[in-house]
Amino acid sequence: MKKRILIVLLALLAVATTTARQKLVKVETDQLSLVFSVGDNGRLYQSYFGKKLTHDSDYDHLKNGVEAYLTHGMEDYFEPALHVDHADNNSSTLLKYVSHETSTLANGAKRTMVILKDDKYPTTVKLFFDAYAKQNVISTHTEITNGEKKTVMLRKFASSLLSFNRSKYVLTEYSGDWANEVNMSETELNFGKKVLDTKLGSRASMFMPSFFQVSMDKSASETEGEVLVGTLAWTGNYQFTFEVDQHHRLRVLSGINPYFSDYNLKSGETFTTPEFIFSYSYNGRGEASRNFHSWARKYRVNKGEETRMTLLNNWEATYFDFNEDKLVNLMDDAVKLGVDMFLLDDGWFANKHPRNSDTQGLGDWEENEKKLPHKVSYLCEQAAKKGIKFGIWIEPEMVNPKSELYEKHPDWVIHLPNRDEYYFRNQLVLDLSNPKVVDYVWSVIDNLMTKYPDIAFFKWDCNSPITNIYSNYLKDKQTHLYIEYVRGLYEVLNRVHNKYPNLPMMLCSGGSGRIDYEALKYFTEYWPSDNTDPIERIYIQYGYSSVYPSKVQCAHVTTWNRDASMKFKVDVASMGKLGFDIKLSDMKEDEIKFCQEAIKNYNRLKPVILDGDMYRLVSPYSGNHASTMMVDGSKDKAVVFAFNIHPRYSEHLLPVKLQGLDPNKTYSVKEINRMGGWPVEADGKTYSGEYLMNVGLNLFGTGKLKSHVLEIVAQ
Repeated sequence: MKKRILIVLLALLAVATTTARQKLVKVETDQLSLVFSVGDNGRLYQSYFGKKLTHDSDYDHLKNGVEAYLTHGMEDYFEPALHVDHADNNSSTLLKYVSHETSTLANGAKRTMVILKDDKYPTTVKLFFDAYAKQNVISTHTEITNGEKKTVMLRKFASSLLSFNRSKYVLTEYSGDWANEVNMSETELNFGKKVLDTKLGSRASMFMPSFFQVSMDKSASETEGEVLVGTLAWTGNYQFTFEVDQHHRLRVLSGINPYFSDYNLKSGETFTTPEFIFSYSYNGRGEASRNFHSWARKYRVNKGEETRMTLLNNWEATYFDFNEDKLVNLMDDAVKLGVDMFLLDDGWFANKHPRNSDTQGLGDWEENEKKLPHKVSYLCEQAAKKGIKFGIWIEPEMVNPKSELYEKHPDWVIHLPNRDEYYFRNQLVLDLSNPKVVDYVWSVIDNLMTKYPDIAFFKWDCNSPITNIYSNYLKDKQTHLYIEYVRGLYEVLNRVHNKYPNLPMMLCSGGSGRIDYEALKYFTEYWPSDNTDPIERIYIQYGYSSVYPSKVQCAHVTTWNRDASMKFKVDVASMGKLGFDIKLSDMKEDEIKFCQEAIKNYNRLKPVILDGDMYRLVSPYSGNHASTMMVDGSKDKAVVFAFNIHPRYSEHLLPVKLQGLDPNKTYSVKEINRMGGWPVEADGKTYSGEYLMNVGLNLFGTGKLKSHVLEIVAQ
């Protein structure tokens, strides 16, 4: 009898344990666990976010934490993830757990979907979590469905809410302006809210890119400390809210900026938020960045696992003043340098209002007959004869008021009907919420590619934020404009990608006015800044490397900063996707020879520089020097870049300790890209990986604007 009772009790206990475990929702990578639990009240809570737990029994001890998707109008006093005004004017929502399921996506990621429903209104919220195991990256987004018979109003609709309970939080943000991008700064988060957002619309990232880092307990270094890195994949207004409550718990809310974006959701419609993508490192900022880089190349960036073309751009050589002969001569420069492509920049189009400056012609995408009497086809033919590719600049979302397009279709432009127009860089933004405008913008690319299929590359610019905020098309739904504009842009980009899947494109926006991982589904690279001063580029490229790999960072050699040598400029640009924007006639013969040899070295080392693991060895923010290193996946090859920026007299210089090598392998060290002067003392010597990582090499000196590039190869 006692034995039967014991069996029954054990069976009941097993059922109870199973039931408890069924109410846990686990999102896991190789190293991370994000765990949610269902409370006795039926609501979903974040119970754990940290190192992956290997013992299943430990999950049973987790406590409920902060509600997983906080809603407006209930008992919580802090910033909600969701605010819905129902058809009866009740603005409260209470979400309860319904179910969850896990599936495997085509790319191998594990998707967890959690279904939540309001118990009073037919509002359904689905939370999606895509876990990329090896990269330790998680992408999350939300679907909100209106099951009511009438339209509801969405006032807040976050993509993600993450919560933390630690002793200290240090936020790293990146801000700036045109030609002064991604300046890094740190702020300790205390009680209250810190908000990072943008209201610029089309050129959303002009003052601040859409990513951040939060260090836990202390400020993380490159190799030590815990750090969350997050970014929003949305080519428009975003908002990150960091809120510390009275218990010193941190909530991180991420999503579309709700500013002037109240959204009418009709009966039966679903609103899908953009992805919030994040990684978490226990070994400092560097590991988190490498997680993102690896994920981006494999899963997100257009042609992320393919190589990139070097190029020569005509912009700083000619600006708007060019003709066919000048361009063909510059193509000869491209051939002499040894680059893959010639890129024709702004100024090639418009006839009634010729594009001879940025004050007119934008929107009229036919060749200027005086500059290009034989059309773009002639330039494509000349490039092909010379054995290089031909690319071209466009800015299809924008219009000058002095243009035929504006004269014919003033209703296609975002502008207020009863106020004077405000012009940013002498232009206005076309209204991509209007399907006719979407068709027109698509036709710009499609017409060029149909007429000139040999065009091998587009530089897609976007130089104005959205001003004069009014849509003639949306009429009584003006608060939809910021969102529908981005959706219209994605419609265009999808058409381009579907019809021309092999067409590489550069994402440009007066420099870095729009960079995000949704746009990079369609673009192979981006332009980090119009500032090509090599000193400034060291800082700018360092900042963007927090979340974006070197493969997508265009880095050009120009005439900016005449105090810097050609070698210094080329070495800085060789850390990204190398290009030139310069006339060979402005260069000395030894500079040309140096560039030719450096391009050969770059092409040979592309697999390491563009696809290797990046280690930021010495930050430019830490002193007067900087150093970055890339290592291939087999740890057989590496490239080290070292720069003296503004060294001080009699400065105490320390060896640079390398990272990412195999301690048991022996490596040869060779300095490449030399242009006079003495090589580093390590040139021609061999060292163990252990020595290179623990003792290091003397790479810095007191010579201003000096640089070294080392090629390291396992023996």
